[in-house]
Amino acid sequence: MSKKRNRLEVIRDILQVINSRNGRIKPTHILYKSNLSYQMSELIKKRFIIEHKTKEGKTYSVTEKGINYLNKYSLIADFTESFGLN
Repeated sequence: MSKKRNRLEVIRDILQVINSRNGRIKPTHILYKSNLSYQMSELIKKRFIIEHKTKEGKTYSVTEKGINYLNKYSLIADFTESFGLN
């Protein structure tokens, strides 16, 4: 049985999925790639991602704030892992 992801891990997963697709991804691909329920409004409100409306539908891109979150999350994860706290 896999461990349930906490809120910070869910945010990280969404941002990583968007970022891995050259910064633009459709909502359904976010769901599929990150195994998440579709709850993007918080990340938009906190300015971690930007929603783009096109003729084909919506896409999302990661902001600089979102990239900073990913970098700092990685530092914290590395720190806790180095002490066996993960």
